Amino acid sequence: MTEATRHTPGTPCWVSLMVHGLDATQDFYGALFGWEFSPGPQQLGPYVRALIDGKEVAGIGRIPSSRQLPIAWTPYLATDDADVTAETIRSRGGTVGVGPLDAGPAGRLAIATDPGGAVFGIWQTAAHRGTAVYGTHGTPVWNELVTPETSFVGKFYEAVFGYEVEAVVSGDFDYLTLHLAGRPVAALHGVGQALPRRGTHWMTHFEVEDTEEAARQVVELGGQVLQPPRDGSSGRLATVADPEGAVFTIVRTASR
Repeated sequence: MTEATRHTPGTPCWVSLMVHGLDATQDFYGALFGWEFSPGPQQLGPYVRALIDGKEVAGIGRIPSSRQLPIAWTPYLATDDADVTAETIRSRGGTVGVGPLDAGPAGRLAIATDPGGAVFGIWQTAAHRGTAVYGTHGTPVWNELVTPETSFVGKFYEAVFGYEVEAVVSGDFDYLTLHLAGRPVAALHGVGQALPRRGTHWMTHFEVEDTEEAARQVVELGGQVLQPPRDGSSGRLATVADPEGAVFTIVRTASR
């Protein structure tokens, strides 16, 4: 288990999920990941923070009845100034749909869409520093954008957040790794015509102790296994969905 320090701007620093059934969703993730919950900022409606050993891991909120929002895990990228970053997003062809706004004393946020249509957030830290612990069961370990092709949207993220981009050189594999100060922090995966029906989206990977066992639990708890456990470059992984349809990846990383 590793505790987080200050997040360099552009680093994924938090993941959040908006759902219709907040109580049922807490039951699902509490059983799957061992999360406990505490109240969080209410600016976007009822909201809780998931905890492991008392440390904040992720957020879950209830979708306001007046809004149509996707049921999806959304990564938040760190920024030192949410207002400046929001303006840069707009100037580079993205859209800012919510904010920037203050989340009480916790910090300042905005929710945006990149030029390809993928939703992500930006987070300016105040009292809430984002995900506080990594490297144990139930913690986010990686974020990956699934998109038809990476070159166009890659230029957007590079311009907004200053990433150093490393491409996988392959005739049939379109993959960009995003680096900050030489460290990989996220990736863009171009899948061409294999793009799922939900369209371009960010995918959050959560660490698990045993991929097969976690996939079995997902089904027992009312979710689905969309891609069964398999070996990947990062470890043993499976793509699953919770009972409301939010898709995420579970992975036992190779380092475990």
